[in-house]
Amino acid sequence: MNTTIKIAAYPLDIAWCDCEANLRSVEMALSTLHPDTDILVLPELFTTGFVQDPALIENLAKQSDESFEQIRNWCKQFNLAISGSVLVKDCDGIKNRGFFIEPSGEEMFYDKRHLFCLSPESKIFSGGHQIPPVVRFRGWNISLIVCYDLRFPVWCRNRSNRYDILIIPANWPVSRAYAWKHLLIARAIENQCLVVGANRSGCDDYGVYDNLSYIFDAYGRSISLEGSNIKESSDVLYAQYSRDELLKVRKRLPVVHDADEFAINMD
Repeated sequence: MNTTIKIAAYPLDIAWCDCEANLRSVEMALSTLHPDTDILVLPELFTTGFVQDPALIENLAKQSDESFEQIRNWCKQFNLAISGSVLVKDCDGIKNRGFFIEPSGEEMFYDKRHLFCLSPESKIFSGGHQIPPVVRFRGWNISLIVCYDLRFPVWCRNRSNRYDILIIPANWPVSRAYAWKHLLIARAIENQCLVVGANRSGCDDYGVYDNLSYIFDAYGRSISLEGSNIKESSDVLYAQYSRDELLKVRKRLPVVHDADEFAINMD
């Protein structure tokens, strides 16, 4: 059976430290989303943006439960999965937690492993210790990393074609736009998968972010319905793709059989 999936990436202009405003913005986007959308991908830390004040972090992290509850409600209401990342606090410290929540109530979580060395993130946040997980959704195997994880190809390696789609919520600035786009393309080609780079828009203390969301196929080609760039920074980017087409790519060039075996040291 030909399984086609429709993915939307929303480059939210994140209101810094204002969870309520950001949730309202997402709700407005959902109300105008194409009705046949299967997955909506939001930017990294979409409810808060990057925060470095410990007092603010403590307060904002307490709101993560409410944010997740709202996301669960949206998934049921709009019959789609929603992915992104939010600020949380657990027994191991502050985490940049990626999520994939389905309308059925099934949930997948992933804590960002690689913390950006040029920002306070690496000093304030605690990195995750879980290899990127995979979830099955509407006939597709889907994995999740967060922003800076993209720079580490071994961490993203699609061993035995374990996933078909790699989702990357991000806050990646224009100053490093060339690297962002070409790393997304590289991950798509080497892993023979769809790659969804959902970047924020607007600006903050770390840079400008507009027009840097992309969806690439297994050949590294843009498959967004509007083209390779978003016309306006707030526009939702859509892509529709057939799993049969993905399987044809993998059959035509079965690189998975030539891949090297390796183990990741989690220490």
